[in-house]
Amino acid sequence: MDRIEVIKFGGSSLASVEHMRRASRIVLERRRSCGRVVVVVSAMGSRTNELLDLAYAAAAHPDERELDVIASSGEVVSAALFATLLRHQGQPARSVTAHRSGIATSAEHGNARIEDIDCGHLNSLLDDGVVPVVAGFQGLGPDGEVTTIGRGGSDTTAAALGHALRAAECLIYTDVPGIFTTDPRICPQARVLARVHYEEILELAALGARVIHPRAVEFAGKNRLLLRVLSTAEPERPGTVITFAKEDSMDQPAVTGIAYNVEEAKITLREVPDKPGIAASLFAGVAAKGIDVDMIVQNTAADKQADISFTVHRSQLRKALAAAEEIGAELKAKAVEATEGIAKISLVGAGMRGHAGIASRMFQTLAEAKVNILMISTSEIKVSVIIDLDKAELAVRKLHKAFGLDAEAEDGVIAPARAKA
Repeated sequence: MDRIEVIKFGGSSLASVEHMRRASRIVLERRRSCGRVVVVVSAMGSRTNELLDLAYAAAAHPDERELDVIASSGEVVSAALFATLLRHQGQPARSVTAHRSGIATSAEHGNARIEDIDCGHLNSLLDDGVVPVVAGFQGLGPDGEVTTIGRGGSDTTAAALGHALRAAECLIYTDVPGIFTTDPRICPQARVLARVHYEEILELAALGARVIHPRAVEFAGKNRLLLRVLSTAEPERPGTVITFAKEDSMDQPAVTGIAYNVEEAKITLREVPDKPGIAASLFAGVAAKGIDVDMIVQNTAADKQADISFTVHRSQLRKALAAAEEIGAELKAKAVEATEGIAKISLVGAGMRGHAGIASRMFQTLAEAKVNILMISTSEIKVSVIIDLDKAELAVRKLHKAFGLDAEAEDGVIAPARAKA
């Protein structure tokens, strides 16, 4: 049997019919080289945002079921257009939406989890020499209703299908030539990484690096699915390979990359009782609403009162604030406040395990740049801080230089410089 590749194109690669035509040529080339190809597409350009804006213009709090139907329609259009382009070039193709993709999800609208995939229809198309073009970001809940699997969900669709189809690899095509040490739009000295370990890209993706979605990385990591990130505009470039081998994480630089996320929002409950069970009640209530919480800080005063702050993705701020206000009333909080003008900056590197002083150098660098730290979070391979939004780009550039990521590539080999402990 020919090998199977799953190829995913992001919205920027599909922004217009001409963009799609360029992407379709990549599919035709991969089809000739590997035999069987499944394509996963996002909505065109910023279409999903436009659709959501329409929904919220129609109603301040649109029904979640209808919101999923609206949001998922962008991928349906992309799939049909892409299949049309392939057919026009002589390649049999068929658009595949949630009702035929075999992707079964949980019932939560807007943030459903993929629970099972029946590849029967896709395998039948492949057996007939047809290229399935799957509308990403969507599946069917247990009641047969369309659900969406969170922003960036087309990456997750691709990784999940790659595993279910036992694909040789999953190729993620974007508008950049691979995974950079940081965002090259704000740091021109950023460089493409030839290889990144699974642990590192999982952290980078979860922390705001937008090249690939964290759920997709989780799927790939659990199932050892080979991932490559490539450029639609420059498909001849090798891109970045995401590796899982333990030896690839040995002798790493202290910091591999810097992620930043300007889509953070903070909610603070002021003066709640400082006693056991308060935090449990708050975050159980937030979780029950399907809201993902990121960083949490609790400050306790001498009068048995505490302030609890937590961050969420800005797209979930409305829902999170409503939940916090409801729970805050039950907990007798003095006030519930929301802040949007913040950003999260994160250092990531598997080599942090063997290096001391990473956090202190980060804090010193930010202090010298007069950047105030609002919240701190750490793990074995990352250090994250919340800062004011207007300082985000400055902070990234200063940290990128401080940890040696600005160093020139040697002999054309793109790899991060080592940061001394």
